[in-house]
Amino acid sequence: MMQSSLRNVLVISFGFLLLFTAFGGLQNLQSSLYNEDGLGVATLSSLYGAVLLSSMLLPPILIKRCGCKWTIVGSMCCYVAFSLGNFQASWFSLIPTSVLLGLGAAPLWSAQCTYLTVAGSRHAERTGQLGRDVVNQYFGIFFLIFQSSGVWGNLISSLVFGQTPTKESILEKQLESCGARDCLMVSAASNSTQGPSRQLIYTLLSIYTVSGVLAILLIAVFLEPLEDFEPNGKGKDGKPPPFWTTLLSTFRLLGDGRLRLLVLLPLYSGLQQGFISGEYTRSYTTCVLGIHFVGYVMICFSAATSLCSLLYGKLSQYSGRAAIYVLGAATHLSCIVTLLLWRPRPTQMSVFFLLPGLWGLADAVWQTQNNALYGVLFEKKKEAAFANYRLWEALGFVIAFGYSSFLCVSTKLYILAGVLSVAMLAYGVVEFRESRKTMQVLAAGETGPAAEEENAQSEM
Repeated sequence: MMQSSLRNVLVISFGFLLLFTAFGGLQNLQSSLYNEDGLGVATLSSLYGAVLLSSMLLPPILIKRCGCKWTIVGSMCCYVAFSLGNFQASWFSLIPTSVLLGLGAAPLWSAQCTYLTVAGSRHAERTGQLGRDVVNQYFGIFFLIFQSSGVWGNLISSLVFGQTPTKESILEKQLESCGARDCLMVSAASNSTQGPSRQLIYTLLSIYTVSGVLAILLIAVFLEPLEDFEPNGKGKDGKPPPFWTTLLSTFRLLGDGRLRLLVLLPLYSGLQQGFISGEYTRSYTTCVLGIHFVGYVMICFSAATSLCSLLYGKLSQYSGRAAIYVLGAATHLSCIVTLLLWRPRPTQMSVFFLLPGLWGLADAVWQTQNNALYGVLFEKKKEAAFANYRLWEALGFVIAFGYSSFLCVSTKLYILAGVLSVAMLAYGVVEFRESRKTMQVLAAGETGPAAEEENAQSEM
């Protein structure tokens, strides 16, 4: 059974690797390829706005009705539609397909998280292991493989578009407006060479589309369905749950005090991902080195996230998840302070790659531990819990893109530091309460047999 369970984890992992090799590369190129009238930024804004809406409404319904496997397959089709929409890029093709992708994103991730959590819990029951340890391992394996999609997606785009020569050197006055000092008052220095030809764009889009189609086929053919979620959304009584009960389950779960304390973790996850992919690449890398370095910098970030994901899945068994969270928070706070103080220059080439690597080291914490934490704490309401997770993470993305164009980079870094600090305090409260609850249960279990023994002796 271990081989079967691990095989399903690998099928999902490689399916997401293929899918997000395409989407990750396309997302990073939107604002560069379609900068006329802000089409690229509008596309991303529409996408994450739709993710936010989808998170509130669709995941519990689709998972109950269609099951995890076919929810994943259907949602992946929305991603491929977005790739096809890029072939004839316009407001009438990109905006609708980006909204369609956004609507499919939340069910996709909720179904994936639910599948891994259920598979991990079942395997733990069969083998007598702790459920959270197996779930952590599964998420570690998944994110090791999945996060490498950023490497391959950026590498493909860099190889296809990498035939463009660099331009003239950057003036010192322009460098002064880079980094944390970038308030969008001065046009950032960038690569002013001509953009890629239509032939190169079509070549890249064809590669990405084929990658997405292969992801759909891999999941549809090789992923085993989860029985509890597959039979037409029927519950234990054989009847499908009422529509509004399923729909409102996402919001009802907010009545759980633990979830209200934990919503800042996915919110921060969205904010920090928006920062590294948007602000760092633009205000640090592009501003100083040129746009042709963006792909390579993001490769460094994705590689670090991928490798550390597997490490944390294993390490959490011995250190506990709290220690992993502290490591992630300390690393990101250190990076934030460095980015605030650093005055980037072209001669400091290694720093441009070191910081994304450290950022990826901490990003792996939020990606693996947040998902595992939600799956373990809300085991009986996984669909609603992961829908809430995607909702708040999408809100983080929307906020990051929303204030991207009118706040200084230094202000954004202060916001990140503040949200992270409050999120960790709230997480600490939940962790403390859960540990105390566990100790009380253990104490009750120990005193129970002792009390019975005393009663037996007194009767004698």
